[in-house]
Amino acid sequence: MNADSTHGPPGLETLRGDIDALDQQIVELLARRAAKVQEVVALKRAAHLPVYHAAREENLISQRRDQAARVGLDPDFVEELYRCIIRQSRVRQTAHVAKTGVRPGATVVIVGGRGRMGSYFARWFSESGYAVRVLEAADWPEAGRLCAGAALALVTVPIAHTVAVIRRLAPFLPEGCVLADLTSLKVAPVKAMLEAHPGPVVGLHPLFGPSSSTMDQQVVVATPGRDAPACEWVLDQLADWGNIVLSISPEEHDELMDLVQGVRHFATFAFGKFLADRNVNLNRTLEFSSPIYRLELGMIGRLFAQDGAMYGSIICASPERRALLREYVDSLRRSAELIEREGPAGFEREFARVADWFGPFCGQALRESSFLIEKLVERF
Repeated sequence: MNADSTHGPPGLETLRGDIDALDQQIVELLARRAAKVQEVVALKRAAHLPVYHAAREENLISQRRDQAARVGLDPDFVEELYRCIIRQSRVRQTAHVAKTGVRPGATVVIVGGRGRMGSYFARWFSESGYAVRVLEAADWPEAGRLCAGAALALVTVPIAHTVAVIRRLAPFLPEGCVLADLTSLKVAPVKAMLEAHPGPVVGLHPLFGPSSSTMDQQVVVATPGRDAPACEWVLDQLADWGNIVLSISPEEHDELMDLVQGVRHFATFAFGKFLADRNVNLNRTLEFSSPIYRLELGMIGRLFAQDGAMYGSIICASPERRALLREYVDSLRRSAELIEREGPAGFEREFARVADWFGPFCGQALRESSFLIEKLVERF
């Protein structure tokens, strides 16, 4: 006798009901786990402990992988599931811990605090219990009043105006006020802060934008200036918000950023401009594209979805950066000449040389990009 086409074979609905009941239990267990997380938050807040504990998280993942293997589940699947759960837990912890400031009630002056990055940090400081004051271009007549009693002055204006604003701001600051900036160049701003302000100085560069919903696992570069102990509370606050704070010299920072930001953003811009100049049919290319092409094109589209003035200031930030862009363009020209002159054989030889230079990172990059591609395939 044939099974009912609507309900399926006998027992199917019962099994579906069992699965639904298990799904409900899973959600209820996640809710109970979240409640325990809140208890952890309270203890960490009382003990002033950081949210992120790398060793604890990796141990937990290893234990769950072992358990998965014992019960016949794919360890990779269980690891992915638990990394999602752990991240959500960490974000919740960060959101709660962030409400308590390292120095609650202290006054923070944000110059450019109505800009995107300035308002982003103004919100975080305000929600953490600080008294936030904003100083914009029209507020300079009130600068003395706004800066009175400030514990931190944060300069968040475009790169081209940063040095001039630092020099104008410094005379209004209390001597013990920490002076910091958020620009993507560090040598010139830190030098200007040290010359203009006799008190504590630190250069900061968040490697994320104001669209980030959380600071969990975000990187902030700190470049020492003067009186590191007096600046420590600012770095502690960034860490309490979930950031990973890395300390390097202003010179090393700018050298790295010339590549990490300047050349990378320029290369992305140049490829997008090439597509636009050729009037390529994007939708048609996506129909016949691999997931990796969609991912690469997505990163190009992401660039052009943002503020052109901001990226222009980053790409053209310094003479050294512009010189490096010329070097990059010259490298592209030589690569094209190599292919024209020697064809596939020349390409293969150069490919092998570069792959050898990248070394073990090639394997790591393959694993990481494969993970992103799989996620993209699942999403679309």
